This record gives sequence, structure tokens and C-alpha cells, in this order.
Amino acid sequence: MKKNNSQSTWKSWLHEIIYEADTPEGKWFDLILFAVIVLSVILVMLESVSEFDAKYHGELLVLEWAVTIFFTVEYIARIICIRKPSHYIFSFYGIIDFLSTIPLYLSYIFAGSQVFLAVRALRLLRIFRILKLVQFIGEASQLKTALRASRAKIFVFVYAVLILSVIMGTIMYLIEGDEAGFTSIPRSIYWTIVTLTTVGYGDIAPQTNIGQFIATIIMVLGYGIIAVPTGIVTVEYARQEKDGKDGKTEEGPTIHLNTQSCENCSVGGHRDGAQFCFNCGSPL
Repeated sequence: MKKNNSQSTWKSWLHEIIYEADTPEGKWFDLILFAVIVLSVILVMLESVSEFDAKYHGELLVLEWAVTIFFTVEYIARIICIRKPSHYIFSFYGIIDFLSTIPLYLSYIFAGSQVFLAVRALRLLRIFRILKLVQFIGEASQLKTALRASRAKIFVFVYAVLILSVIMGTIMYLIEGDEAGFTSIPRSIYWTIVTLTTVGYGDIAPQTNIGQFIATIIMVLGYGIIAVPTGIVTVEYARQEKDGKDGKTEEGPTIHLNTQSCENCSVGGHRDGAQFCFNCGSPL
């Protein structure tokens, strides 16, 4: 029994460091993890530069092994310190952690290690987990709430833009024709979207006066269209901030979250002062 208590104690200590950021140790762990993730992504980018890789291949390989070993130890530690490892292993971040750890090992089994460059770049997604740091929780929660509140308006807006793109693309196809590169309605819609978003690749361009006039209208509309979704989210975000300062929202009083994570199911985002996990009911 004494051995079990001792094992439970160090697992709880390890869980608090890895999964939470309320303690100094947890904050330092997240900062170190952030630095390693950024370093690993920089290594991936440098390896893609053939001249640099040819000159410093050995050094890059040593650093990549150091990063991979760090991620491997961290992945195993995350599994060890929770009571139900499957909840972490098959979670979104668990899969990302696994995919960001195995590329170097697989490169020694399968030929063509360059294929795994894209997989290693997935390590950048792990930074989102580190945003659980206390100073980011409120801002992330407000942004998520603002995006959720804006989703219906944004959906209607995107639907309207798609309708406009289809109509204008069809008109340009009828006006310009094959000679100007508008060989089909889908290709004309592609040109409309490129012009509407003010990207302007230049691979297709209207040749007739009417087509150029319509293109001018689409360009002007593009500036307004870009501003609309930004304005929708900004208004909702400002409203969330105002409600937060007032101490209430439409759903009720503001709920303050902390970084505490359940040792049983690894779910985080509990309320301040919570004694039990809202997902599985285990004591926190």
C-alpha cells in the first residue's frame, strides 16, 4: 500500500507539471516545450534548403535526434501519468504528439525521409496546447465565444459570396469566352474569386471593355467583402469583452477557467475551485 501511495504521488506530481500551468514547474515545462517545438520547426525548414543541409547535415541530424528523444520522453510521460492512457492516446493532441514524434524513426525503416517533412511540421500545432497558460485562457475563451456567436452570420456571408462568384463567373464566361482564357464556368469562377479576394494572379485577364468594367466592380467589391467577416468577429469580440467586464453574459455570470487537468481522463478547462472533473467525475 505504501508503494502504491508513493507511485500515486510522483504520478500526480508529473501530471501537474505536464498537463497544468498553474505551478512554476508547469510554466517552465511549457516554456521549454514551446522552445523545442519552435526549434524543431526551424530544423525542418533548414533541412529543406539543400545548400544548408549539405553543409550542416550532421549537426542538423544531431539536433533532430535530440528533439525527437525529448518528444518521445514527453509522450511516454503523458501516457504514464494519467489513469486512462487511451483518453490521451486517441485524443486530438495525443495523435498530433504521436505523429510529431515518429518521423525520424520511420525514416530509418522506410526510404525517402523527405516525405516526413510535412508530418514533422505538425509539431507547430502543439503550440495551441501551450496556450493553456493562465494569461491566455481568458483571451482564448473570449475569442472562441466570439467565433461561435458569429458563425451563423459568417456562414450567410460566405454563402452570399459564393453565389456572387458563381453569377459573376458565369457572366464573364459569356462575355469573354475562350480567347481570353475563360474556357469554362468553373475556371471563370476561379478568376472571380481570385479577383474578389484581391489576389490577382494574372493568369487570366479580361480583354473586352465590358469584361474589364465588370472586373473593376469585382475589385472594388473585394475590399468591402474582406472587411465584413473581420467586422462581424470584432463586434462579437468587443461585446464579449464588455460582458466580461460587467461580470455577466447572456448565458449568465462569467465563468473563470483554470489550467487544471483531470488525472483520470486528461480533460482540462475546469472552473476555478472545482473539486471534481466535469467529464468523468474524478476528484481533481
